[in-house]
Amino acid sequence: MALIHRTTLKPTKLELLTSWLPTRSWYQGGPGEPELTKAGGFRLDDPEGEVGIEFMVATEGAGTGAVAYLVPLTYRGAPLEGAEHALVGTMEHGVLGPRWAYDGCHDPVLVAQLLALIEGRVEAQAQSITDELDREVVRSYTGDGALSPDFAGTATDDQEGTVLTGPQGLTLRLNRVLRPASDGSPLLPPGATGHVEGAWGLPDGSRARALFAALHTAAQG
Repeated sequence: MALIHRTTLKPTKLELLTSWLPTRSWYQGGPGEPELTKAGGFRLDDPEGEVGIEFMVATEGAGTGAVAYLVPLTYRGAPLEGAEHALVGTMEHGVLGPRWAYDGCHDPVLVAQLLALIEGRVEAQAQSITDELDREVVRSYTGDGALSPDFAGTATDDQEGTVLTGPQGLTLRLNRVLRPASDGSPLLPPGATGHVEGAWGLPDGSRARALFAALHTAAQG
């Protein structure tokens, strides 16, 4: 399981996102720098133990006007070849040294582990606690056979999120702007063969849930 280091980051993750988020097509704020708060998320493990994988929920604003963003990030000890366009920024980690932070939708390690989560082959880990599962993350998969992780170079942003296209008509959509679900409402979209949903903290101290990612195949829409 992921080892969480209690140490310093310069700049911090939120400081990196402050300048990066406004460059995204799905960013909902104005022209100024956002004031962000870390509101939740979870981690996945890299089987090779080299890449940090985090799905962060960051909120901007206060009260009912707060907007929540899902930001999948990977942290690497060296640059990811061919992913310059996906670089969020670089940080100095107090234990691990220099770290390159990437938009995880463009990182094959994160994509492969997200598909493994949807299939149920791995479990979501707590964001800030070592050796602790995140029980608030729910997943499903009703497809046939193992999913191919071959989504290299296919991530495309729109006004609400990121779509990744895989082999044989497979598509994986990540909702970057999170819409809290009404109590009891189903989160699995019509025609989806798999999904991931999770929770984060609202400014009033309550918890909200939303669809994080949905998987579709050509045969089912």
